[in-house]
Amino acid sequence: MSTRTTCPYCGVGCGVLARPDAPVQGDPDHPANHGRLCSKGTALAETFALPNRLLHPEVDGRRASWDAALDALADGFRRYAPEEVALYVSGQLLTEDYYAANKLAKGFLGTANIDSNSRLCMASAVAGHRRAFGEDIVPATYADIEAAELVVLVGSNLAWCHPVLFQRLQAARAGKRIVVIDPRRTATCEGADLHLPIAPGGDVALFNALLRHLHAEGFRSDAPGLDAALTAAGGETGLPPEDIARFFAWFAATPRTLTIFSQGANQSSAGSDKANAIINAHLLHGSIGREGGGAFSITGQPNAMGGRETGSLANMLAGHLEWDRPGEADALRDFWCAPRLAPGPGLKAVDLFRAAGAGRIGALWVMATNPAVSMPASDDVRAALARVPMLAVSDCVTDSDTLRMARIRLPALGWGEKDGTVTNSERVISRQRAFLPAPGEARADWWIVSQLAARLGWAEHFAWAGPAAIFREHAAVTGLARPSTRVFDISGLADMTDAEYDAMPPTRWPIARRGEQGGRITPPLMRFVPTPYRPPAHALDAAHPIALNTGRLRDQWHTMTRTGLVPRLMAHRPEPELSMHPDDAPAPDGALVRLASRDGAAVLRLRHDAAQRRGDAFAPMHWTDAYAPAARINAAVNAAHDPVSGQPELKHTPVAVTAFNAGWHGFVLARRKLGVAASWQARVPLAGGVWRHELAGDDAVAARFAALRDTCHEPGATWIVLEDAGTGLHRAVALRDGRLLAAIFLGPDHELPPREWLAGLFALDVIGSANRHALLAGRPADGPPASPTICVCHGISRAAIEAAAACGQSTAAGTGCGSCKPELAAILALMPA
Repeated sequence: MSTRTTCPYCGVGCGVLARPDAPVQGDPDHPANHGRLCSKGTALAETFALPNRLLHPEVDGRRASWDAALDALADGFRRYAPEEVALYVSGQLLTEDYYAANKLAKGFLGTANIDSNSRLCMASAVAGHRRAFGEDIVPATYADIEAAELVVLVGSNLAWCHPVLFQRLQAARAGKRIVVIDPRRTATCEGADLHLPIAPGGDVALFNALLRHLHAEGFRSDAPGLDAALTAAGGETGLPPEDIARFFAWFAATPRTLTIFSQGANQSSAGSDKANAIINAHLLHGSIGREGGGAFSITGQPNAMGGRETGSLANMLAGHLEWDRPGEADALRDFWCAPRLAPGPGLKAVDLFRAAGAGRIGALWVMATNPAVSMPASDDVRAALARVPMLAVSDCVTDSDTLRMARIRLPALGWGEKDGTVTNSERVISRQRAFLPAPGEARADWWIVSQLAARLGWAEHFAWAGPAAIFREHAAVTGLARPSTRVFDISGLADMTDAEYDAMPPTRWPIARRGEQGGRITPPLMRFVPTPYRPPAHALDAAHPIALNTGRLRDQWHTMTRTGLVPRLMAHRPEPELSMHPDDAPAPDGALVRLASRDGAAVLRLRHDAAQRRGDAFAPMHWTDAYAPAARINAAVNAAHDPVSGQPELKHTPVAVTAFNAGWHGFVLARRKLGVAASWQARVPLAGGVWRHELAGDDAVAARFAALRDTCHEPGATWIVLEDAGTGLHRAVALRDGRLLAAIFLGPDHELPPREWLAGLFALDVIGSANRHALLAGRPADGPPASPTICVCHGISRAAIEAAAACGQSTAAGTGCGSCKPELAAILALMPA
């Protein structure tokens, strides 16, 4: 029997039907997805048996009992004053975990130095909501996507980052206009009515101008602050005037206009102003709270909203309570019986790690996140983590870059093992239910918090029997300090029984009374916020003439601890790539390039992309030490951040891009992951347990070739070898009983045979003579050229799609999760009629 639970990836909050022995399916009854899933969701069953699980507590590199590990953790927190301790938590936590951690930090440790990796994705939207509405309110729901007549996507590659919402949008496409505002021409732009390739940071200028246009067209509002907002400074958008005029005319003429904004707006040193500029336009337009209208912030992580509800950001209290509202902090202190409630906001993420680097943090507990990779200027963050005397990390995997630095390592439950709730972008609270047994000695994060609290003398305040008890307490907090204008209220669920909690269906807040279900919200307080234009914090210059933008790939999630182990999810983009316009590119397509900023550097594979805006470059954020150590892009990303929200400017870093000069380039295909040290490498899993290793280096190529053959040694193997010192080619394949065991290809440059054909031979029990003769060539004489995988659900390449289309035939591409449909449309549009 399947368990109804939720997907652990993005903030869409898709319901899934899961069981240990079957593929995961979409839940047709869940209001977020109605049975749809993206490529990552459909592959969830392939991640059940994570091979790199952390199964036992460790202290100082040695296995320890839970008692010993918790004693060490407690001792670390006892040693330091409240301002010297901190927690850094995650949108991967369940709401109950979040609540427990925040209560411990702010109520009992007495520190507000608890921040979440949601600071990297949602903090600017939160700040915009709080300034405009007096509270972190998302007024719209997903139904508004279908009801809207004009959908404006700002800094949102919806097709890749929130594919199920994109599918909902496309299914309701009839009678609808779509505008995409993004410096990049992404998959989301395919089929859009208008793409505005705005200059990086130009969003505030565009929406300020829209506000003035709407006012000139006769739109009016009684909300305070309009005059100041109308006079806010302009700024440059880099857009053609005729395109701006068309967008403004559509917006003014369409009452049901919905603007969806995401990380392209949030991850900016002006992110809060971008959110408010968008809200300002909709406030004057009159579309906030209207069916099919409003400004809709789409959340990045599965439970970023739950973290905001529980106050698990350094500048928030639980339940949307505020320090500066009379009586609210006192009400929380009394409810918790908190001995020393934190007196005010604490350190936000960037400042927290800077404080650690300055030696001002003695004890830091990182939960379910990987700041050594995800934070900007990540080399500085690594140095800061190394300086913390008591660094503890609770996680479910062993190969996290952050966990490897920890003195105390605590095995946490992973998805499928945890039990609790999450809240998605449209305020729907869903149960995430366990259907897998807890492996080893792994424990729930809330349990670890409660055990630490007990050792510090607060056992009675954390004596929860299970997540239902925590949820009831969390719900009760949202009813404190009434009456007030606060909208967030789930106090109607505070008397829920354990059985009711177990059976709770997806429920949207607010729920002030039993039996109610929240819907679209018209905020009781609305105000205009002046948003003077400010360019990105760091300008381009002669030494750093390219603007680096970073973001997600379609089939990957954060630092790839789960998705990176699924071969078909690696097939679409199997290497860390930097996309640049050909006219900006310093090297041929496919060459390695070095990207350098004032903060750090990374090396990636160059991809020429004529759709990329001139002067910009894009790199994925996912690669880590486990997969491509030199391609950690956040080592180069600047740490400038929004002065209101504290959110880093992950979308604009001035960089220089130069050719990466290596003495040799190569790849190795082998039936196991190899431990190879090279100047540059990227390794990814392929089907059948095969691993692909991309390499480059400056050492002697002949010695390296010999060393790789030794590394790939298999008993009884026969090697077929080609070495040509004149051309610099070194190639070898190992076979045993006609079965391919390894392939090693080295050359003087990146022009090497495609990997797909050779990789496919590993599935054969015996390689035929024709293929055997072609092994060292790396491709059959009459074989087709290499072709990237477009549809990962069915493993269909671009070449297969083009061949079928040329013959008037069809493939199964696009019939799985549907995430590849924009790329399919773009490919078919280029085909001859």
